[in-house]
Amino acid sequence: METDAVPRRRPVPRLRPWQEAVRLGAAAVVGVLLWLLTGAMLPRGCAADSCSWYVTGDPLVALGCLTAVAWRRWFPVPVALAVTVASAASALASGAALLAIGSLAARRRPAEIAPVVAAFVVAPLFTTGLYPVERPPGSPWIQLSLQLLTAGFAVATGWAVGARRAEVLSLRERARSAEREQAALADRARVLERNRIAREMHDSLAHRISLVALQAGALDHRPDLAAEERYVLVRGIADGSYRALEDLRDVLGVLRAEQPDRPEPPRPSYDRVPALVDDARASGMGVTLTVDTTGEPPDSVGDVCYRVVREALTNAAKHAPGAPVRVTLDGAPGGALGVVVRNGPAARTRTGLPASGYGLPGLAERVRAVGGTIGHHPEPDGGFTLTARLSWPDDEPGPRPSTDEPGRTAGKHEPARPPRHEPARPSRPGDEPERRS
Repeated sequence: METDAVPRRRPVPRLRPWQEAVRLGAAAVVGVLLWLLTGAMLPRGCAADSCSWYVTGDPLVALGCLTAVAWRRWFPVPVALAVTVASAASALASGAALLAIGSLAARRRPAEIAPVVAAFVVAPLFTTGLYPVERPPGSPWIQLSLQLLTAGFAVATGWAVGARRAEVLSLRERARSAEREQAALADRARVLERNRIAREMHDSLAHRISLVALQAGALDHRPDLAAEERYVLVRGIADGSYRALEDLRDVLGVLRAEQPDRPEPPRPSYDRVPALVDDARASGMGVTLTVDTTGEPPDSVGDVCYRVVREALTNAAKHAPGAPVRVTLDGAPGGALGVVVRNGPAARTRTGLPASGYGLPGLAERVRAVGGTIGHHPEPDGGFTLTARLSWPDDEPGPRPSTDEPGRTAGKHEPARPPRHEPARPSRPGDEPERRS
């Protein structure tokens, strides 16, 4: 079985008109040279009856062979057999026969080539009487050898052309396959990137909606608020709703296939934790941020730190509205970054927002991905604590959150709650069960 042969059903490449003209012209030139050589071998003063075939029959047969060889690409085997047999009676048709043999050899199918070569070698033995040429002793063997060498040259040339053609076709197919594979990989990468951005925007959107619900709950729980306080809450609800709508628009824009190059929103990072706390404080949450870190954590750790704080603030807004929240960050390079978020008991009725059930499990996966641990448990007073310890290598520094604004403490201004990893324990009798997303 020939593994390198051109597949049978693969269409033969078409030749351009000028390429076909060059091949037929070359065949005609070779035929004319052999015809003239044959004429030079005829005896001088050849009688008209003995040389009539050379003058009339030979050119007519050659003309028919050149016409037939133009159809070799559609009927390769029949044309090659007919032309090679006819060339035995026409020296002028020898070029057409060689072209037919070479074209057939380009298909690289020995079962087709062998009978044509045999006909080309043997057929001239039966037409020796057409030309009155004096032949030396042993001339049949010499003629067989010359015919065999000539056919071998045509077969070798055609086989090389076919191999080159198959190689070019194979390279083109590989290039097309590589382009298709590259396009598929690029499409997959775009889809994965859009999904990642959409998930990130979903988390941000859920956080904003939780803050809006917290402010709306404050209005419902405190009907005695002064007009100015009520105005602040209403403005906060309007601003939060507008931002949530923008986030939703961004999510839909990223998911649209016709907008694959939509700018990506800011990624979670360590230096954005203060802004996250500011947003929560602006919505009415009592949040305190304490930062006691040495150096700056790498981007991968800062990303997870931001997500831990955001998830904790979102859960506090859902399940403990009105409760004070304390966020503590401490650690140093070569150790771990501790993140502790503790909220007190709910000060008013819960918002009633549904919990997806995927928040903390998904967060735990991200924490483990950076070599960290996470734990959460209810407090005896009805509060809730979320702790995480993130591995902090002593390279890849990232930005450190600022602690210059009021409401934040750093260093020794507020004792930092040591981060700890504890398994969740059941609530004590009388404690209200916590449902965290």
